[in-house]
Amino acid sequence: MVRAGLTAERVTAAGAELADEVGLGQVTMSQVARRLGVKDASLYTHVRGLEDLRGRIALLAADEKTIRIAEATAGCAGKDALVAFANAWREYAHRHPGRYMATQTTIQIDPELAVNAPGPRRAVELTYGMLRGYGLAEPDLTDAVRLLRSTFHGFVALEAAGGFAHQRLPQHSWDRALDALHTLLEHWPPSREGESS
Repeated sequence: MVRAGLTAERVTAAGAELADEVGLGQVTMSQVARRLGVKDASLYTHVRGLEDLRGRIALLAADEKTIRIAEATAGCAGKDALVAFANAWREYAHRHPGRYMATQTTIQIDPELAVNAPGPRRAVELTYGMLRGYGLAEPDLTDAVRLLRSTFHGFVALEAAGGFAHQRLPQHSWDRALDALHTLLEHWPPSREGESS
């Protein structure tokens, strides 16, 4: 028997909760079905399978993370925007580790779902908008986006894995990393002559 009100959104939410609890790679359709109190087969009316569910979790997470970043950076510019952006990113990764990992993993996402999903598009707009405040233009914008993503993701991934064993608190290193990024963005080195795009 299918529980009344079961929808793709409810299945996705249950999968996202499980991902945060046990890790994205450990989520199974059977676990999601048990959480919702239905038989496994009932889920396939709403999602096509595990890969489809992971794609939906990734889109949900991208939307949630982007909303938090947008709220945190509203009305901010320069270093204040950078710090608010980075802190919202890190906080989301800490609170929702499974969902966060879905946004950092290559997952096949249904193109019909992706085209209507506001999260990924809004994330790009927010990131590029914040960096334009530093006076950057292409190809420097793309390079700066990659630097920020590498720094933020690298830090939170190492932090989650217990990779910072030194007695200095990770928060102090995070704050200094943001200071350094701000300084670098203000003094972005010029592109090399003849460099290909």
